[in-house]
Amino acid sequence: MRRSYEMDMCSGPLFRKILVFSLPLMCSGILQLLFNAADIIVVGQFTGSTALAAVGSTTSLINLMVNLFIGLSVGANVVIARSYGAGDEHAVHRGVHTALLAAGVSGVALIFIGLALSRPVLELMGTAPDVLEQAALYIRIYFIGMPAVLLYNFGAAILRAVGDTKRPMYFLFIAGVINVIFNLIFVIQFHLGVAGVAIATVISQTVSAGLVLLCLYHSHGAYQLIPSQLKIHGDQLRAILRIGLPAGLQSVLFNISNVIIQSSVNTFGWMVVAGNTAASNIEGFVYTAMNAVYQTSLSFTSQNMGARNYRRVDRVLLECLGLVAVVGIVLGQGAYLLGNQLLGIYTSDPEVITYGIYRLGIVSATYFLCGLMDVLAGCIRGLGYSVTPMLVTLVGSCLLRIVWIFTVFQAMHTQQILYISYPLSWLVTAVTHGICYLVLRRRAFREQPSPETT
Repeated sequence: MRRSYEMDMCSGPLFRKILVFSLPLMCSGILQLLFNAADIIVVGQFTGSTALAAVGSTTSLINLMVNLFIGLSVGANVVIARSYGAGDEHAVHRGVHTALLAAGVSGVALIFIGLALSRPVLELMGTAPDVLEQAALYIRIYFIGMPAVLLYNFGAAILRAVGDTKRPMYFLFIAGVINVIFNLIFVIQFHLGVAGVAIATVISQTVSAGLVLLCLYHSHGAYQLIPSQLKIHGDQLRAILRIGLPAGLQSVLFNISNVIIQSSVNTFGWMVVAGNTAASNIEGFVYTAMNAVYQTSLSFTSQNMGARNYRRVDRVLLECLGLVAVVGIVLGQGAYLLGNQLLGIYTSDPEVITYGIYRLGIVSATYFLCGLMDVLAGCIRGLGYSVTPMLVTLVGSCLLRIVWIFTVFQAMHTQQILYISYPLSWLVTAVTHGICYLVLRRRAFREQPSPETT
């Protein structure tokens, strides 16, 4: 018997369920992004453009160091959703406890990695000397909250696997309010600058992690958290790693190219860095709305593969592609058209705003291509293949951008040439993912006979 927060993704009106599932995910992603946005807005308005550049220059590095582990939550989502779709409660239970224990251990490891590597890597990225100390301080404090970050992401992945996207949204709303309140207190009242916003972020992340763990603890059924039964089950961990590790590596490879791009942006001076920071933060809201559709494609494909409902798998892909294209075009173009007003939230410096609008006109306006790319990758992972989208992303997004930067960008050292690497890489990768899906779906569907044929 399914409970009110759970969802049967394998029957009933598909598009309505996709919307019901994805809309809370969009809100959750936006709320989570507000953690960083609140940091940038507060330091930009109350501390100055230098502090704004310091916080913004850490984004690519944080993503680089964290996304390998968060990628494992994708594996947990796929494995648990498949077991749930197949009605295997024992496998769901073992998967939940394996995933949460792995998240806690990984989070503790990330604290030490972040503390040791943050400053050396920032120096390698060519971070401007006048923002280096503040950027390093922000990252060191931020990484203290890594166990909470991973526990929330894995806990939310478990809830998504059974169709629950509403309660994680509620938890992030509470944590987001707490983050904004402490940002204002620490920066305005206690004048802590970037340290204050980092501390506020850690507090809010801890709250969201605590709430999702309490939710799982008080749940009923196979996905209930029972602390005494936390254990690494080898078969479940291998299954999670088989899907999640390539997904995490893909994020790392993707962010390596972003770190190189950030290093290239740094060569234009801190004013361009500040404008790029504000614009990329606005684009983050567009991306997180599209990423909700990616997460939806992942969960819906996984559950339907577990239930051997193969015809519905193809419908999931087509309807998610249509939805993500609409979301990306409307929000991406909207961000560009409202660029002056939106960038004005982050800074009052007209030159910084000008540089930000320049980026929005190239990157945000074509962001829907990134959404198409991600949904195709999500459906491939839902089929059970994770190495292929990783390799495609390595070539199409990472290597292509790196080659572009060290050839075309070196020959024509302009912001326009640098930013064009984004839509070019998204288009190439999306087309390649589409071809791979057509090939792999046949193999995946042949591996197990459909219920209608048995």
